[in-house]
Amino acid sequence: MYYAAYGGEEPRRLGASHSTIYPYGPFRCSGSDTVFVGLQNEREWVKFCEQVLLDDSLATDNRFDSNAKRSQNRGELRVIIEYVFSTLSSEEVLQRLDGGKIANAKLNTMREFFNHPQLQARDRWRDVETSAGVVQALLPPVNIKGVESVMGSVPDLGEHTDQILRDLGYSKEEIDGFRSENLI
Repeated sequence: MYYAAYGGEEPRRLGASHSTIYPYGPFRCSGSDTVFVGLQNEREWVKFCEQVLLDDSLATDNRFDSNAKRSQNRGELRVIIEYVFSTLSSEEVLQRLDGGKIANAKLNTMREFFNHPQLQARDRWRDVETSAGVVQALLPPVNIKGVESVMGSVPDLGEHTDQILRDLGYSKEEIDGFRSENLI
């Protein structure tokens, strides 16, 4: 926002990558895993080169020795980072990033998210009835102190059709007519 308001030129949209800080965003590792990296300053850039990429010379390379240059040359730098990351598992990349005290996160698959231990530890699951049996459903992300989220059963298809139509002002005869004409 500030770059657009005061910088003269609006930054390009880059999805999960940051438009003005680099490297910042998703990077592929060996296999199909993706790790998010969030460098915030020059100290972290030096640590990233030394402890993650294992190439001290990149910290002072004149293509990358400032955030502005790294952003400008992000294509070249991405190739270097992804080459190194392609030789490492996500666990190895995360371990190196943690060692350098660089913000990071692994992009989970949907199954990894579903099975994430924090969801269980924080009691985020509720059993919900469906026509196919009980399933686990995740509580809404917002908590209001003293208010338990309503996690009722999942209605069958059409289970509440008549009531909704009555609430909209249709008579029993009109609803029966809709049904006989296969409209509902």
